[in-house]
Amino acid sequence: MKPAKHIFDLAGAALLLVATFPVLVLAVLAVRASSPGPAIFSQTRVGRDGLLFRCHKLRTMYVGTPSLPSHEAPENSVTSVGKVLRKFKLDELPQFWNVLKGEMSLVGPRPCLPTQTELIEYRRRLGVLAALPGITGLAQIKGIDMSNPELLAQTDAAYLRTASFRLDLRILLGTLYLS
Repeated sequence: MKPAKHIFDLAGAALLLVATFPVLVLAVLAVRASSPGPAIFSQTRVGRDGLLFRCHKLRTMYVGTPSLPSHEAPENSVTSVGKVLRKFKLDELPQFWNVLKGEMSLVGPRPCLPTQTELIEYRRRLGVLAALPGITGLAQIKGIDMSNPELLAQTDAAYLRTASFRLDLRILLGTLYLS
């Protein structure tokens, strides 16, 4: 990772974690009040070089829901609070901690589950696994989800070929305006 991007990630994640802390606390309370179970959900995801790490999110599904990609999970598995958190992308707030730990970047390819072997293979072929996964990415602002692994991997690879500070800012702002 380029030193400037790493510094931007650390400074940005620290500032955003502090700035969003009151929202995070309210979201944690809402999750706890709406359904039993922990408010923070940690799931094994595929990181840089295919290494596995624990990705943190606010829990948006009922406890006991199978570990599936979001597009494959049953619609009724998402809690009412979870729908709101997802709509405004608040479920991703705990990932600032993953950025501070060096497991993720603010912008990059979204980390997938180890069971998403087709996506992992496309990403391996295109060199995408060499990058840190991101909280948001080019595919997200283009509306491409993990249900189309080949297009997602191609979009991730296109981002990596053209990555710049300016593009990262555009993606971050685009993510905010998608909410």
